Amino acid sequence: MRTANSPAGSITDVAGLMVGHFTDTRRPTGCTVIITPEGSVAGVDVRGAAPGTRETDLLHPSNLVDRVHAIVLAGGSAWGLDAASGVMQWLEENQIGLPVGFGLVPIVPAAVLFDLPVGDARIRPDARAGYAACVAASRQPPPEGNVGAGAGALVGKIFGLKRAMKGGIGSAAITVDGITMGALIACNALGDVINPTTGQLLAGARTADGIQLVDSRAALLAGATPKSVMAGTNTTIGVVATDAVLTKSQAHRLALVAHDGLARSINPVHTLSDGDTLFALGTGKAGKSADMILLSTLAAEVTAMAVVRAIMAARSLSCDGLHWPSAADLALVSTSAP
Repeated sequence: MRTANSPAGSITDVAGLMVGHFTDTRRPTGCTVIITPEGSVAGVDVRGAAPGTRETDLLHPSNLVDRVHAIVLAGGSAWGLDAASGVMQWLEENQIGLPVGFGLVPIVPAAVLFDLPVGDARIRPDARAGYAACVAASRQPPPEGNVGAGAGALVGKIFGLKRAMKGGIGSAAITVDGITMGALIACNALGDVINPTTGQLLAGARTADGIQLVDSRAALLAGATPKSVMAGTNTTIGVVATDAVLTKSQAHRLALVAHDGLARSINPVHTLSDGDTLFALGTGKAGKSADMILLSTLAAEVTAMAVVRAIMAARSLSCDGLHWPSAADLALVSTSAP
């Protein structure tokens, strides 16, 4: 876990959660599952204009069911939602779900990102992938970078796919006064990624020669024309979670304010071509509630941290004649430049 003087932890620092990845070996794609075996109060907020989601209406504060048993994050665009079926199967086999009198119904919301340009688009996460992610799930800190839902993620596509960079998945956690807040974010954004603490541009659209970052925000303000991008071909998705006791309305609020963390670390964000979706979970394992101002601050902070972790853990990727460097690659070029 992270306090003010320690490195970032991971979402599994939140008691009551397990995380597993499935990464396809045939092309860069995959899915990630966050399992809450005892159920967690949940909320969701969708900000991007082109989302791919499942069971999000169920999480509205006015609707009946207030607990979920897993959240799925997947590549593969809309096809990737099928991974949730495999997660339901695993949960049912392990006697986890909502009692309905005729058995247990696992509640498994999901969100997907668009990674079809990376390799053979006919290969995408399915029910078997979701099941495999559950089998791999543990309470250990999950791997980051080019794994699970972040395997085929790219960032900085606003001036074309050829000038993009590698995205990924990352996690972080902070503990304050006995309450832990964690985040797990798969970053496949249209825009650039910035370190919100230093203002440093970490990854995004590159210059035509590929060795420097453009700074998409500055370029747009100077009159540069973004390349036409199909709606939904990007998207940052993720989960914030706490061990505090939450109501369903409070979980909804945490999902909403967690998007502030995306706005601090991604620019532009929540575009017509992104389906940015964040879920919030409250496991209640701390046995106490916390001030919502504190929880909201923590949710935005760990979200931004997890985005940065996703980018810094990513590694370069080459596919079909295209090469997408990582933030580490460009940092090495910059350091070694005369």
